[in-house]
Amino acid sequence: MESVGNGGSGARRNEDIALDLLKFVAGSTGFGRAAVPSTGFSGSAAPKPEEQVNQLLDLYGRCLTVVNGKGGKA
Repeated sequence: MESVGNGGSGARRNEDIALDLLKFVAGSTGFGRAAVPSTGFSGSAAPKPEEQVNQLLDLYGRCLTVVNGKGGKA
């Protein structure tokens, strides 16, 4: 039986795989998380929410490119 919403095309499946890849990369690297205050010097100020969203969207685009097999380097 075919799942609802797939429509038989591979495009939705690739998008789901790219989203899972994004979640894995972001979760394992701490990408997109707010900076935790610590003692001593800090490298830079915490990025603004708009910048974080743009970075996550860029990472998703890179993940989708890799899943589609169109990019050797991401």
